[in-house]
Amino acid sequence: MSAILLLGGRSGIGLAIVEALLSETPGATVLLAQRPRPEAPGSDAEERLRAAGAAEVEVVDFDATALETHATLVEGVFAEHEVSHAVVAFGVLGNQEEAWTEVAAAQRLLTVNSTAAVGIGVALANAMRRQASGNIIALSSVAGVRVRRSNFVYGASKAAMDAFYLNLGAALEGSGVRVLVVRPGAVATGMIAGNKPVAFTVEASQVAEATMRGLAAGKDVVHVPSLFGPGMALAGLLPRALWRRLPV
Repeated sequence: MSAILLLGGRSGIGLAIVEALLSETPGATVLLAQRPRPEAPGSDAEERLRAAGAAEVEVVDFDATALETHATLVEGVFAEHEVSHAVVAFGVLGNQEEAWTEVAAAQRLLTVNSTAAVGIGVALANAMRRQASGNIIALSSVAGVRVRRSNFVYGASKAAMDAFYLNLGAALEGSGVRVLVVRPGAVATGMIAGNKPVAFTVEASQVAEATMRGLAAGKDVVHVPSLFGPGMALAGLLPRALWRRLPV
């Protein structure tokens, strides 16, 4: 049976996408790549994914900041499994004011959301090209489409990640490997718990549904909710002076 690799094994959106994938490929093995914790790692997620149809759930140690380990991790996974889908769902939001005033905070955001995500993407593309098949699902954000003052370091980190995966899909044309970039707005998960409510907030299940529709339609990018697609296209046309005056 094929395997599904989730990079960011505790991501609420990532787990919802894996559950949706399991509805079409029951009996698959799920690999949860995540940072180890003192408690039993991934236990709640393991039960959830087995209930969704996974034959096995394996936990793989993964630290997004340990850049030197990423190629070896991906090579090891593909040496033991034929991976049908890899979901790149790790990332950090951070404190947005600290991110532009503290060097370490800015570096962490860019390391995890950009540098690590790009390196993982290169490793996944190489491995899937060798097996001549596979889907890479990259969780981006509308925050990276046109960056706002309110979260510009986070937005910049997602802009780099988004541009890489969108063009990785173009580079892989004809290889049997596809890339889908998923651009949600605010999603009701632990990442934004406690933050001020945001308009058009969606559930992780809605992101998963949009992802499945995008895969079925052969798209290279989907927005969640879908109105963000034309909305961000219009935003790109606004003069910078006007963009800066909009509510953040």
